Amino acid sequence: MKKMLIIFFVFLFLCPSAKAEDLKLAERAKSAILIEASTGKILFEKNADEKLHPASMTKMMSMLLIIEAIEDGVISWDQVVTVSENASRMGGSQILLETGEKMNVRDLFKGVAIASGNDAVVALAETVAGNVNNFVSMMNDKALELGLTNTHFKNPHGLDDADHYSSSRDMSLIAKELVKHDKVLEYTKVYEDYLRENTDRKIWLVNTNRLVRFYDGVDGLKTGFTDDAGYCMTATAMKDGMRIIAVVMGEETSKIRNQEVSEMLDYAFAQYKVIDMLKSKNSLGKYRVENGKDEYALVVVKGSATMVKKKSEKDGKFSYDIKLNSLKAPLKSGDNVGKLIIKEDGNIVKSLNLTVKKDIEKASFGNLLLRNIKDMLSGNMSLE
Repeated sequence: MKKMLIIFFVFLFLCPSAKAEDLKLAERAKSAILIEASTGKILFEKNADEKLHPASMTKMMSMLLIIEAIEDGVISWDQVVTVSENASRMGGSQILLETGEKMNVRDLFKGVAIASGNDAVVALAETVAGNVNNFVSMMNDKALELGLTNTHFKNPHGLDDADHYSSSRDMSLIAKELVKHDKVLEYTKVYEDYLRENTDRKIWLVNTNRLVRFYDGVDGLKTGFTDDAGYCMTATAMKDGMRIIAVVMGEETSKIRNQEVSEMLDYAFAQYKVIDMLKSKNSLGKYRVENGKDEYALVVVKGSATMVKKKSEKDGKFSYDIKLNSLKAPLKSGDNVGKLIIKEDGNIVKSLNLTVKKDIEKASFGNLLLRNIKDMLSGNMSLE
């Protein structure tokens, strides 16, 4: 058996043309997908667009909206939440919240990320949006923004509803967005913790994702189970600078789920590598801004200048062309100001938008007058 496995992996390594659909991965899952996070490149998929119940993987979208609300200053980590009756009576997995109990956002988020608390996610949803219905509308709006075509939410926790569904592809896209927020991973990678320490209601939290303890590099993200959904998981792991996201839906048992996700991760890390085509050089230099309060703007790349290759493929020689628009104030960070064309051995492999690192206001008449005087004086001094 060991010899056969060695021959199998050697074959895969030496034959980069082996098709993903021919791989014996996630055989017992109803649906599955395997992607690299920085590029979104699909390494394997199976029935990836089938609409299925996502169970508690739903909470990835909830966590995404909650962390965005924290980063935007809508709520804060230290904000104290008074638990509503609606939150406290949620069924399924819980952190045993009581009506009127006070708990800060940090601990409630911990209860969602580690223990998949339905009561905790409802309490946070109400805090962010005023009520659960408003929050669910936000979830569906975000799904449209992310381009999810097979997803519709009816609640923030994932308990079964006929009109609550998603697909493994859409779940991977939510995960791809969620892992951009490092703070989330600080919680999802924790295997065990406690809430209400030093009280008579102390509760032990154990991560529903056992792979954070038993698979090297796994630091998230979310499991799920209901009778209709079966056993589901979205896992992410980082090794050698490459982050992989694996999703399975509709597994028969948690053991099979964990095993098949582990095999998917094994395959990705054994066969693929990520290449940073700019060698982490995100900034492309300073360029003059017409009528800008700041005379120069630092131009940076939007997105990731990475590509995924089979380990058996040889790396080419990378070069790039900068096609910059005329820079004229006012400019905002995030505005597209040009394109970066990346080539490998002379062939275009990627095109990325460029932006400015910070906002540039339009210069006042006084700013421009002072600048002109300064330029004139500088010119006179250079003549002497």
